[in-house]
Amino acid sequence: MSEVSFLSSNQILSALPNSVYQRLKPHLELISLIPGQVLHKSGETIKEVYFPHQALISLVLIMSDKSTTEIGLVGNEGMVGLTAILGGDSTTSLSMVQIAGTAMKLPSNILNEEFHRGEELQQLLLLYTQAQLSQISHIAACQSQHIIEQRFARWLLLVRDCTGRDSLPLTQKLIALMLGVRRASITEAAISLQQAGIINYSRGQILIVNPKKLEQIACECYGNIKSEYTRLLGSIKDLK
Repeated sequence: MSEVSFLSSNQILSALPNSVYQRLKPHLELISLIPGQVLHKSGETIKEVYFPHQALISLVLIMSDKSTTEIGLVGNEGMVGLTAILGGDSTTSLSMVQIAGTAMKLPSNILNEEFHRGEELQQLLLLYTQAQLSQISHIAACQSQHIIEQRFARWLLLVRDCTGRDSLPLTQKLIALMLGVRRASITEAAISLQQAGIINYSRGQILIVNPKKLEQIACECYGNIKSEYTRLLGSIKDLK
């Protein structure tokens, strides 16, 4: 894939004016991410940030009893490591790769240097921060207010948006861990959606057959998250 293709694969990088990108370019490193890879540990100083292409990264909280809950998702619309620009050296969540793919890695000190110029990158990352905070707050509300089938549908749609894929290499065990529910509950929800012709599920692979019907099953949280991303980031190319 050409440099232009890699650049356009991440929406933040593709929105940057060429002058800004040229300052970052010598420090950007193309890397491959694999499922289960941890990019940032809880409490660890963030030394690098990541701009995913088709990879999916989950922001996960791990409780003292080792139970997990996903609080956010990052794909080709964003960046992993936002706390690096917010004045904190670390985060309480763990950033873990869920779906393999490539990403651009950038030292956090280089990002901070560009951010504090107060130009386009700063404006863009502040908008993205607001969009991600909205996502996290809606996911928190969703966990306690909506039934599992709605939450499962919402999660699949967010994963689809983050990766740009309808075919998703996901296991029921992984989905259960991210949603903080029993695996049997995800099995029941997957069977229901498959019988309705909305998804096809085989071992370790989910194919979204009918996204529109999946949106009808999903709770209001998906629409709210998507509309906020569109409102804040839909016109980011105007920054150029």
